[in-house]
Amino acid sequence: MALIGPRQVGKTTLALEIGRTRDAIYLDLEDRDDRSRLAEPKLYFRHAEDRLVILDEIHRMPGLFETLRGVIDSGRRRGKGKGRFLILGSASIDMMRQSGETLAGRIAYVDMVPLSALEVVDVRASRERLWLRGGFPDSYLADSDQDSMALRRDFIRTYLERDVAMFGPRVPATTLERLWTMLAHRQGAILNASALGRALEISTQSVNRYVDLLTDLLLVRRLLPLRANVGKRLVKSPKVYVRDSGLLHALLGIRSLDQLAGHPVIGASWEGHVIETLVSALPQRAMPYFYRTSAGAEIDLVIEYADGRRWAVEIKRSPSAGISRGFHLACSDVRPERTLIVHAGGDRYPVSGALEAISVRELASELRNQP
Repeated sequence: MALIGPRQVGKTTLALEIGRTRDAIYLDLEDRDDRSRLAEPKLYFRHAEDRLVILDEIHRMPGLFETLRGVIDSGRRRGKGKGRFLILGSASIDMMRQSGETLAGRIAYVDMVPLSALEVVDVRASRERLWLRGGFPDSYLADSDQDSMALRRDFIRTYLERDVAMFGPRVPATTLERLWTMLAHRQGAILNASALGRALEISTQSVNRYVDLLTDLLLVRRLLPLRANVGKRLVKSPKVYVRDSGLLHALLGIRSLDQLAGHPVIGASWEGHVIETLVSALPQRAMPYFYRTSAGAEIDLVIEYADGRRWAVEIKRSPSAGISRGFHLACSDVRPERTLIVHAGGDRYPVSGALEAISVRELASELRNQP
């Protein structure tokens, strides 16, 4: 059994593809007719125990978790093993917790992330379109940038006005949208909850709570600082990124690559896009961080593996952009096994000494194949 959540991308397409390859039953629990089929869920699941049952939008019937526990255990005693249920949909935070408590030992989680550079054609036009429009399949595949923007704006409105209320405590949609937009303007900046609170006229505690909510919903990433024992004063607050570059651009009203090229967020947008791509490709137990000292030594992304190895990644749109002295100072503190500069091109070459330039796609591929 697997639970996909809390935020999904292309889940209906996923369900259809799985249904084609397996004898599956797909139930959309937002549909009244499909919910009525589960009026007696134990009886229904017993009848379908030799087929994969796909349950979409599980939050519409939270009581099913208790039923599923008994059904799964009963099936195991009759030799019905793994892979009987696939749960899709926008499961709330409380529901994710409930599923873990109710189905402990019976469930595996798979977080679906947006499309990445590894999943689109490796030509410049496709790479640029992915960056501009983001990784939501419908947005990326839209007929035009205008249609793509409309889809993303509709998503933001629907998500804030309807879905967020199901995910956590009641939060004013207008306040959350203003906070989300302010974070977009501060893409990749150190989180300053006090300044955000003053601008929004809410408490620092409320800002932190709302950022926690956006983080739990996979809309925002908090990139934590590396806590290295280097005897220097380190920045201790996280950096904050809007995770999907398409949503970032929609929040900022950026509709085209020409607009993006002239916008102050361009560098931070590219940095966030690269970080999301690389983090989605990390092997298990590898952790992403950034490194910054009060004196200005900084590494955009530090990848720390379970065995203690570290890779230092500098992120630049252009491979010809100069590498700052702060990056070299930071590397002397962190002592990474590899130092890399990720750029927007498709080639790979040595820059100087141990520093190597590499495309985001190629580095993501390497990360995916790391032990």
